[in-house]
Amino acid sequence: MRLAGPMRAVAVLLLLGLTWVLASSILGGDSSSLVKHFFSGTNEEPTAETKPRRYKCGLSAPCPQKHLAFRLVSGAANVIGPKICLEDKILVSSVKNNVGRGLNIALVNGVSGELLETKSFDMWAGDVTDLLKYLRPLHEGTLVFVASFDDPATKLNDEARRLFEELGSTAVKELTFRDSWVFVGAKGIENKSPFEQRMKNSKSSNKYEGWPESLEMDGCIPLRAPLEN
Repeated sequence: MRLAGPMRAVAVLLLLGLTWVLASSILGGDSSSLVKHFFSGTNEEPTAETKPRRYKCGLSAPCPQKHLAFRLVSGAANVIGPKICLEDKILVSSVKNNVGRGLNIALVNGVSGELLETKSFDMWAGDVTDLLKYLRPLHEGTLVFVASFDDPATKLNDEARRLFEELGSTAVKELTFRDSWVFVGAKGIENKSPFEQRMKNSKSSNKYEGWPESLEMDGCIPLRAPLEN
């Protein structure tokens, strides 16, 4: 009979605890957490999942200091336009309404990273003379970002290809009708650019009917030191 009092007290506590858990569950609480809290006395809050960190232009890692983060995407067939991103700013895209069939080019100051100009050149029905006039007077150190859309090569002549080679391109000499091409070069570069991709237009391997798949390339470009006077 001596246990009647303690047993009754335990029963009352259990009843109160179960009532609390049931009420919390009905109101939308986490019953499992509440049970743990009730019996352990702890007050742990669930931790939110850590979101993956985002870097400039969607790169998987940050660029070193004094480097520019970039991402180039060539056009998909003749439907989806190309995209040029630099330091998390979109320079060229269909959304900005500044893309065109052929070669889409962004010129950037290689010392400051400042955008100088964007322009597209129709290499199917346009005049290659416009492209030549654009490339010939480039200043030393100017960065040149290129993304193709539809056809980048039909109107290219020997001089145009040579000018791109002087900017560091190795693929331009073999660039043909409807190839996909992304490239970053610089005026006065001493070696060939490491930032270039080309996908050949081939019926046997094309992703789209009449066009190869779109290319995507990203990386970090070192800024040039200012020229000494």
